[in-house]
Amino acid sequence: MLTIDLNGKWKMKRTTDADWIEARVPGSVCSDLLNAGMISDPFYRDNEDEALELANDDYEYYREFYVDDAIAAMDWVELSCDGLDTLAEVYINDVKIADTNNMHRTYKFDLKHILQKGINHIRILFRSPLRYMAEKQEQNPLWGEPEGITGYAHIRKAHYMLGWDWGPQIPDAGIWRSISINGYRYSRLEDVYITQIHSDEKVQLDIRVQHEKKQSIELTVETVVRTPDDKKIMEHMIVEKEENHVFLDIDNPELWWPNGYGSQPLYEVEILLKQDEKILDSRTMKIGLRTLTVRRQEDEWGESFEFNVNGVSIFAMGANYIPEDNLLSRCNIEKTETLIKECIEANFNCIRVWGGGIFAEDYFYELCDKYGLIVWQDLMFACAVYEMNEEFTENIKMETIDNMKRLRHHPCLGLWCGNNEMEWGWVEWNFPKTSKLRTDYIKQFEIILPEIAEKVDPNTFYWVASPSSGGGFQDPNNDNIGDVHYWAVWHKLLPFTDYRNHYFRFCSEFGFQSFPCLKTVKEFTIPEDRNIFSYIMEKHQKDGDANGKILYYLSDTFKYPKDFDSLLYTSQLLQAEAIKYGVEHWRRNRGRCMGAIYWQLNDCWPVASWSSIDWYGRWKALHYYAKRFFAPILLSAHEENSSVKLYVTNETMDSAQGHIIWRLRNNSSDILEEGKIHFEIESLTAQLCSTHDFEEILTDKLVRRETYFEYFLYVNGDYVGSGSSLFVKPKHFNFMEPEICALVEECQESIIIQLSSKAYAKGIELDLEDMDCVFSDNYFDLSAGDTRTIEVKKERLSKKITVDEFRDKLKIRSIFDIT
Repeated sequence: MLTIDLNGKWKMKRTTDADWIEARVPGSVCSDLLNAGMISDPFYRDNEDEALELANDDYEYYREFYVDDAIAAMDWVELSCDGLDTLAEVYINDVKIADTNNMHRTYKFDLKHILQKGINHIRILFRSPLRYMAEKQEQNPLWGEPEGITGYAHIRKAHYMLGWDWGPQIPDAGIWRSISINGYRYSRLEDVYITQIHSDEKVQLDIRVQHEKKQSIELTVETVVRTPDDKKIMEHMIVEKEENHVFLDIDNPELWWPNGYGSQPLYEVEILLKQDEKILDSRTMKIGLRTLTVRRQEDEWGESFEFNVNGVSIFAMGANYIPEDNLLSRCNIEKTETLIKECIEANFNCIRVWGGGIFAEDYFYELCDKYGLIVWQDLMFACAVYEMNEEFTENIKMETIDNMKRLRHHPCLGLWCGNNEMEWGWVEWNFPKTSKLRTDYIKQFEIILPEIAEKVDPNTFYWVASPSSGGGFQDPNNDNIGDVHYWAVWHKLLPFTDYRNHYFRFCSEFGFQSFPCLKTVKEFTIPEDRNIFSYIMEKHQKDGDANGKILYYLSDTFKYPKDFDSLLYTSQLLQAEAIKYGVEHWRRNRGRCMGAIYWQLNDCWPVASWSSIDWYGRWKALHYYAKRFFAPILLSAHEENSSVKLYVTNETMDSAQGHIIWRLRNNSSDILEEGKIHFEIESLTAQLCSTHDFEEILTDKLVRRETYFEYFLYVNGDYVGSGSSLFVKPKHFNFMEPEICALVEECQESIIIQLSSKAYAKGIELDLEDMDCVFSDNYFDLSAGDTRTIEVKKERLSKKITVDEFRDKLKIRSIFDIT
């Protein structure tokens, strides 16, 4: 195989312009214009509007390349386009070779008789997606997400680019993934698919190798498996058919596990297609040895829905992932690895790739393999009605095959899901509906796509939609069957405590909004914008009346904040407390509920949203909370009226023993009652450890307003976690000034902060002025007489500073300080 790499420098221009500008491939129109200084930052203030206007025009990319004798002599010569966004006309030497209309597909075009020796040129013309959508929508109106540009269901372009209730309308265009020319001689690999057969002491790999050839020659396939400790297992066979099976036994296999259940050893499989000793083509992939499926079994509550890995059913903990930027060329492996590592830091074992974005880059899945995140993989259909005409049907078939073949070998891949929220939409939402479009839905998601999954990747579980009870429009958001998207807390303004009324089998979406921190807001505003109802702040809030919803919940929970900064901080505490209510409740009911995947992990631009990490990579309160409520061994409290129940949930592969210390205290932290509870708990279980009733102490409103309950968890003598609960809403609690004190010291690799207070402090926030870091813990509670040690690793500081500078920049506040 020979390759001409077409990535790198290109020229680009608007078709109506005379002058070219320098462009980078992979890249995009917006990125190239931004780099050339021809547009302003589309994320600043209301510059989104300018970026949207750009999408009304057509753009052209151009470059030259050289073809030598070796490429010209190949039996196959193909242009391989891993990503064209979206409506592209491709020309080689002024000969039009293709029209494309799907951002999610990989395209290959025969160039054998078009190329010439020496200098050649390629030109790719991108047509306006906005004009195309408008024309199609006028001919055939199709419903879609209200915050999206009308007509997005007509185009196979990442839906979020056209607007969502957390994202801007910036429908970029361009060559967004790699592009190359590849030549093959005699024969080439068509497909490689690996099936694992597990037994007690070995794993057998069934490696299906498909090839095609131009000449009648003897071919061999050499298969090399490298174990995690770099030992080789080899097999060599003569190829006699177009499809061949290579069987390899791996003795004493090292199994791949999700984060928290074991390690993530990877085996490298290399397939070499040879003529004699000459390598004609090759394929290399890393796999993990594991069984992974979704177990659904009838039980006393309905039907289970749980990831089962190597025979072990796990409680899935994580968040929904959206594309990391609206300008995809700004994404890279370094940013994604930081994000994935921060998921692991917050004890995730699962991540859902949402269906309105993109099939992520190869490195995303490689990182999930490496760190142990099970991927719930949506197909790219979300919140829209699709018409199954002949062209669309063939287009999405090829899109699905391309991506299933690309991703199916990854050990992280947990399931394929047909769409986001469309079955639910057909049952409960108010949009124009016809019997044909309803039939088209069934045809698309319950016939065509599962048939492709069964043929292309039968080893991976296919789920018809999210949420769903199994298809056929049968109560798709049922509490007791399948997965659920629960939005009554937030969209319907129900209180946080309503989570405790539901025992979902698997909650794959639920969420609560907050504002980003002041440092982030300052990045996209000027001072006069800094009011949550200003034009610019509402421009960076895509969920209609959401700012009002935040204030509604705030008014029910906290006193009104004294200033803009305090309001942003308080909104993050609201968000974190809301999600904590749900997750802790469902983890207490492990076995009945087996998954809590909150909406959402990240942002694609700076915005008020449901994310736990904002676009700049800054942790909100929610991500620190997630680190605690997703802890492998969790102590949680269910408080109601004057009583408190303490539960321990053990999401590890080992039994655990330890003790709980609890205290009932007043607002100055005097101890009213206390106790110590010893416990033993089996692996992968939840248990009630104690029940406390303080009705005789909490005799009147004033006492309830000045009394709180705190609890500490110790496992094998080591401190694991703690928390506290109030018996009234925080706005009614009589907080005393805590006078929080911080002792800051420097170690070789870290800065250590010792915190103490003179009274009960709730929601303590640590921050650094004018710079960023990640604290080992944040947004926690502290009583007088107790201390909390917080570590900041120096590598997690956004710039190098001395310990004295750190002390000067350190800012501390709690709920007491919001008024």
